[in-house]
Amino acid sequence: MGVVVNLDSGKREASIKPLVELTRTDMGRVNELILSKAGSDVEMIPEVANHLISSGGKRLRPMITLAAAAMFGYEGDGHVKLATSVEFMHTATLLHDDVVDESDLRRGKKTARTIWGNQASVLVGDFLLGQAFRLMVEVGSIDCLDILSSAAAIIAEGEVMQLAAANNLETTEDEHFAVIKAKTAALFSAAAEVGPVIANASRADRAALRSYGINLGLAFQLIDDALDYGGSSADMGKNVGDDFREGKITLPVILSYRRGTPEEREFWKSAIEQGSNGDEALERAINLMARHGAVADTIARARHFGEIARDALAPLPNTPQKSALIDVIDFCIRRIN
Repeated sequence: MGVVVNLDSGKREASIKPLVELTRTDMGRVNELILSKAGSDVEMIPEVANHLISSGGKRLRPMITLAAAAMFGYEGDGHVKLATSVEFMHTATLLHDDVVDESDLRRGKKTARTIWGNQASVLVGDFLLGQAFRLMVEVGSIDCLDILSSAAAIIAEGEVMQLAAANNLETTEDEHFAVIKAKTAALFSAAAEVGPVIANASRADRAALRSYGINLGLAFQLIDDALDYGGSSADMGKNVGDDFREGKITLPVILSYRRGTPEEREFWKSAIEQGSNGDEALERAINLMARHGAVADTIARARHFGEIARDALAPLPNTPQKSALIDVIDFCIRRIN
C-alpha cells in the first residue's frame, strides 16, 4: 500500500514533499503494518477501520516519528511500529471525535458513525487503541510506552475539557489553548519525541523534538480553527462552518465574542448557545470575524507557535530530516493561504 498523501501544487507541495520522500520506504512498511494490525476475524472491525484509514489522510504524525528517529541515526524497525501506533491513536481519536461531535463528514467522506453507527465507531476506535499499545509493548521501550500512553490519557482529558466547554461563550483564550494542547498538540509532541527516544538521543534532543511537536500541534489546530470560517471543504476534509453549526468554541469565536458589541454578543449567544446557526447566521458570523480580525489573529497566533517550533529545532545539527520537519511548519500554516 502506497503512502496516502493529498498534495496540491505550489507552495504546499514544496513544503511537504521532502518529508514524504525521506520517509517513503518506511511509510510503505507502516502502511503494510496498519493493514495487518487493523485486521480481525470480526468482520465489522476492518470494515470500519479501513473506511477511515484509506480515506486520504496525510499520515503526517507517523511521518514525523520516522523522520525524527532517522535524524538521530536510528537503525532498526522499532520506529515503524511506533509510527503505526501513532497513526492508530490518531485514527481512534477521529472515530471517537466524530461520535462526540455528531459529525457527518470526514475528509470528504461520510463518517464511520453515519454508516455503521456510534457504537461501532467507538468500539473500533477502542480496538485500534489496543493494537497501538500492543505495538508499543513489542518495541520494548518503557520510555516510548510512557510517552505515548501519557499522550493517550491527555487526549482523553482534552476531549472531556472540550465537552465541558461546549457552547460556553465564557470560555477564555487560555482555557481554549488548554483544550487544543491536550486534544491535538499532545499527539504531535509524542510522535516527535519517541523518534529521538528510540534512537537513544540525548535528553536535550528529546526536549527539542517534544517542543517542536507540541508547538507544531498548536499551530496546526489554530489553522483548523481558522479554516472553519475562512477555508473550503477541499482544504478541510469537512464542511465549512461545521464547527459553527456544532456550537464549538474555537479561537475565532472567542475573539469575536469578546471584541463584539453587546448586540453582537447576543447574536453569538443565539448562534452558539441556543443553536440558531443556519446559513444566514454563518454568513453573519464570518462577517463579524472579519470586522474584528478574529481569523487573522488566529492565523497570527498559529504563526507564533510555528516560530517556536522552528526555534526548538534550531540548535540541532543540519540534516535533511531537520529541514523537512521545518518545512512541515510552513505546510501546516499555509493550508489557509
